[in-house]
Amino acid sequence: MEKLSSKELHDRAVKLARDRHDLGFTWELLRSIPAAAASIGDTDRADFDMLHGLSLWEEFTHAGEGELADALRPVYLDYLSKHNG
Repeated sequence: MEKLSSKELHDRAVKLARDRHDLGFTWELLRSIPAAAASIGDTDRADFDMLHGLSLWEEFTHAGEGELADALRPVYLDYLSKHNG
């Protein structure tokens, strides 16, 4: 799995979570986005605040793209390794 792109990891993890009806993964991914964004220099998004839920949801829909996807690779790898045999 290490050789897959971050986009491919994202797509596989999200599809697996959808197939498993795993809302826990969705929640984990949403909670991971602010720290991942901060790790790539976007410190404005470092705080998890439910008032920013809509913008966080927007980021969730793009969590498989660019630097954010790369920063979230450990989340995708962990989920896939635990649940995809």
